[in-house]
Amino acid sequence: MHSNKNNTHQHNHQHGSCCGSTACTDQAKTVSEHSHHHEHDESYSHEHNHSHDVQETQTPELLANQRFSWIVNGMDCPSCARKIETAVSKIPEVKQAKVLFATEKLVVDADTDIRSAVIQAVNQAGFNLHNPDSKQKAPKSSRWKEFAPIIILSLMMLTSWGISSVNAPLGRIAFIITTVIGLVPIASKAWQLIRSGTPFAIETLMSVAAIGALFIDATAEAAMVLLLFMLGEMLESYAAGRARRGVSALMALVPEEALLVRNGEKKTVPVADLRPGDIIEVAPGGRLPTDAELLSSFASFDESALTGESIPVERMQGEKVPAGCLSVDRSVQMKVLSEQGNNAIDRILQLIEEAEERRAPIERFIDRFSQIYTPLIMLFSALVIIVPPTVFSQPWETWIYRGLTLLLIGCPCALVISTPAAITSALAAATRRGALIKGGAALEQLGRITTIAFDKTGTLTAGKPQVTDVQPVENINESQLLALASAVESGSHHPLAKAILQHTESKNIHVTEADHRKALAGIGVEGQLDGKRILVSAPGKLPESTLSDHWKQKIAQLEDHGKTVVTVMHDGQFTGLIAMQDTLRQDAIDAIHLLKDQGIKSVMLTGDNPRAATAIASQLGIDFRAGLMPEDKVKAVMKLNKDHSTMMVGDGINDAPAMKASSIGVAMGSGTDVALETADAALTHNRLTGLSEIIALSRATHNNIRQNIAIALGLKGIFLVTSLLGITGLWMAVLADSGATALVTANAVRLLRIKTK
Repeated sequence: MHSNKNNTHQHNHQHGSCCGSTACTDQAKTVSEHSHHHEHDESYSHEHNHSHDVQETQTPELLANQRFSWIVNGMDCPSCARKIETAVSKIPEVKQAKVLFATEKLVVDADTDIRSAVIQAVNQAGFNLHNPDSKQKAPKSSRWKEFAPIIILSLMMLTSWGISSVNAPLGRIAFIITTVIGLVPIASKAWQLIRSGTPFAIETLMSVAAIGALFIDATAEAAMVLLLFMLGEMLESYAAGRARRGVSALMALVPEEALLVRNGEKKTVPVADLRPGDIIEVAPGGRLPTDAELLSSFASFDESALTGESIPVERMQGEKVPAGCLSVDRSVQMKVLSEQGNNAIDRILQLIEEAEERRAPIERFIDRFSQIYTPLIMLFSALVIIVPPTVFSQPWETWIYRGLTLLLIGCPCALVISTPAAITSALAAATRRGALIKGGAALEQLGRITTIAFDKTGTLTAGKPQVTDVQPVENINESQLLALASAVESGSHHPLAKAILQHTESKNIHVTEADHRKALAGIGVEGQLDGKRILVSAPGKLPESTLSDHWKQKIAQLEDHGKTVVTVMHDGQFTGLIAMQDTLRQDAIDAIHLLKDQGIKSVMLTGDNPRAATAIASQLGIDFRAGLMPEDKVKAVMKLNKDHSTMMVGDGINDAPAMKASSIGVAMGSGTDVALETADAALTHNRLTGLSEIIALSRATHNNIRQNIAIALGLKGIFLVTSLLGITGLWMAVLADSGATALVTANAVRLLRIKTK
């Protein structure tokens, strides 16, 4: 926990590739204008002209003289975040209390030091806080502690059923003991929440349901409802934990140590000790620990962690490279540009927090309904017991009996299970179809989607360039041209080189490796074969007179189709060109057509250049936005979200903020761990056609839930009237409640067999 006075931090810089640095999220910051010009030519030169004024934003806006922050332990779902906010907001000195669920951070604004009061309020609500700056990690709960309550309650229920089959009265006592033991932790949590300002949470609803069932001797049902509730809470906690681990994986992109170069000596130091102006060295295959400026003459960097694009970018001396990028093929020296906590990865983490802050938490239906339903039923039952005997001199025995009957009818067992039963069935059905949907809120939101924003590389396309055109000059054939190009590309790990080598191998063409192979800064690669120089180069790097107008026109046509073109020179003579392109996934067109049939519009968001984007979008018949960095994707998704419920589909780390900003984020199964864990759903089978399937499943689930609620409330309404009139008694109330639960469950199970196509 820490505080800071009214710090206003302004920071502007230009860099050559990616999202800029960000100030620490625990400081107040000033919003600056953001301009962005991006041109990405997927060629050997990989030139980026990119001016970027960093946008410093607030998460959330500072509303007092001081800001305090903690990490929260024990949150299972977004409703837990609301409970914490409610508890802390009751402290008079608190001006603002916000919980950022994705990063488990509590932010509190106040004019005075209220840390002890906040800690006490949060502890009273049943949660724990720890210092975000502490290097000591939060204690992890053991597996036994996590599963023990469910295991114990399940064993006790089995024992109770065994006893009741032999001795019914003794079995009833066993079920009562089981219910009481299961009720203790839930009722304790309900009491904590009542004291902290949330009197009608779902824990209160469950406590009332169990106690009401015990009142009319429905002991087995009371225990089962508690078990189902505890199981649902555990599964929700597991899903939330996986999502938060994705954020941890993003932070892991930045190494903990760096090789500092000072006065000719190299020393390994913690990344936290680096300051702007320091010189560091990054080995081949190493990641940059900070935003830095390249001091070496040139180097290639894999920026896919930030841009999602598969082809490495070649940087020249003096260009800026963001943290998290990987040095592809050589050791480089860099000058540190960003302060600790202000690098590109920190920026993406902040975007995730900001996107969550803009997106209101989805309240669970039962939690909302219980705020009205539970107190009304309790009040109504009490009035039925008290009013007739006191006002109309009716016999107390009769109306206590009827009041207890109403309490059972009002017992929301069927209502409580109506939503989770349908959701559980739907989630199981989705899993069978190769889709992972992380919880009921995500499932519900899927059915409301009207627009889907797709990332390009790795989502709509295969993510690996392939040779599409081989055009030699008249006096040689394709095999000779490929052999020449492969001679200098042999051993290279560059994606374009791999594409050429794989194509050559598929043609069974013999390749003789060239001698003295080397990369040429900003040009391409060269080598010598039989004493003659071979050069594979970007067309724009050749002397003006090298290519005829005929070949220039061919190159322009290929590039207009979104292809990357390289030229091959042999002994100073132009011998032909090779074109490559990232190809569409096989199921992309089918997926877009299926979504269109469901009334859903598709749009492509990509960091690639407009020509490549146009080529892919035209094949699919969809709109697109090109040249986008992570924060630009967030802005595009937010703009779409104003008028449409928008889904973001991606596979890269750079897509994570946009996924959070969208109504719902879906990751491809082949994507990065961060994308998979940040998303609300994932296509584990990696088929785009699965999108239309899970949307259809969500819509069917929504209808099923409405049917279940109608069954639960409809039967209760009928028996409420008959109980007040004395037509039905306790045994019929038990049958009504159990019957409604059985009907609701049977209806929900139908989702396991529903067809989504």
